[in-house]
Amino acid sequence: MASEYLPVLIMFLLAAVVVAAMIGLGWLLGPRNRTPIKLETFECGNEPSGSAWGRFSVRFYLTAILFIIFDVEVVFMYPWAVMFRTLGWFGFIEMFVFIIVLTVGLVYAWRRGALEWE
Repeated sequence: MASEYLPVLIMFLLAAVVVAAMIGLGWLLGPRNRTPIKLETFECGNEPSGSAWGRFSVRFYLTAILFIIFDVEVVFMYPWAVMFRTLGWFGFIEMFVFIIVLTVGLVYAWRRGALEWE
C-alpha cells in the first residue's frame, strides 16, 4: 500500500529540491547593494502614510467573503457544465439546488445590508 504513495513522495521531494535550489541561487547570485532607498517601504508609488496597524471596516471583510463564495460557485459550475450531458437530470437538479441555496444566501446578505458601502 505504501508503494502507491511513492510517486507522490518523489514529487514532493523534487518540488522541495527545486524550491531550495531557486532560493539558494537567488541568495548566491542576487545583488547585495542595499541602500536606504531600497529598504524603504513602498506603497504603490506613494509615500507611506498612516500607521500599518489601521483597522478595516467589517464590511470590507464581508464583501471579500461574499466574493470568495461566489467565485467558488463558478469553480463548481465549470466542471458541471463540461459533464452536463452525462450527468442528466440528476446533475441538473443538484446544480439547481446549489444555485438556489447560494441565491438565498445572497438575498439574505443583500437584505441585511452587507452589500451597501457607506
